[in-house]
Amino acid sequence: MTYSFTVENAEQNCPELFPLYCQHYREMQERLARDGIDIPDFKPRLDAYFRGARAGNFLNFVVRTEDGRPAGYCNVWLTQDAHNGELIAREDTVYILPEHRNGIGKRLVKFGLQHLRARGVKRLHVQAMTDLRVEKLWRRMGFKPVATAMTYIFEGN
Repeated sequence: MTYSFTVENAEQNCPELFPLYCQHYREMQERLARDGIDIPDFKPRLDAYFRGARAGNFLNFVVRTEDGRPAGYCNVWLTQDAHNGELIAREDTVYILPEHRNGIGKRLVKFGLQHLRARGVKRLHVQAMTDLRVEKLWRRMGFKPVATAMTYIFEGN
């Protein structure tokens, strides 16, 4: 199958990508529940994403099939490092539909890395949430572990 990779307007393509966003969240919710972490149902603050997109601080990378259907996406926030002013990026989400998980995610990430490098981004921070096995792929692509993410659950809230 042939795929195309684009940077798209997150506000304009949201109606089309929203089912993928919901599916991704469900997969993450189920994975976290297996670890004893219950998160509420999906209620995204689309206004925050759209404001970020309009300001140029939120990028929406999309992979599409040859007939134009979305097969996955990667959303990234841009900001300046508060400690030294460098332009950095933080991955918000990366998701590929299960039927397209055949290496296309790696190609999408490479596409995003090229775009971010061209924009002058110095570092991209990522975090595996839905499928922890992706960490191995990121290591093979040159990502380096620099921290450990942990979650504390406030009981009774």
